[in-house]
Amino acid sequence: MVVRGWVGEIGLEPTAYGTHTMRRTKATLIYRRTKNLRAVQFLLGHTKLESTVRYLGIEAEDALEISEQTDV
Repeated sequence: MVVRGWVGEIGLEPTAYGTHTMRRTKATLIYRRTKNLRAVQFLLGHTKLESTVRYLGIEAEDALEISEQTDV
């Protein structure tokens, strides 16, 4: 209910936002800025990279290529 209160205070529709929305947005922004899929996987607590790829809604081949180039 805290999130909906904040959302309402800034003039947005409270039913359109929640904690999951914020979690997904944060993960997406981190991925877009860093292209570090492994770091996002770790932050989300996913055990499988495929779960993170699906969660972010990105192309699996692109994500795996970027991931292979990035060390965590």
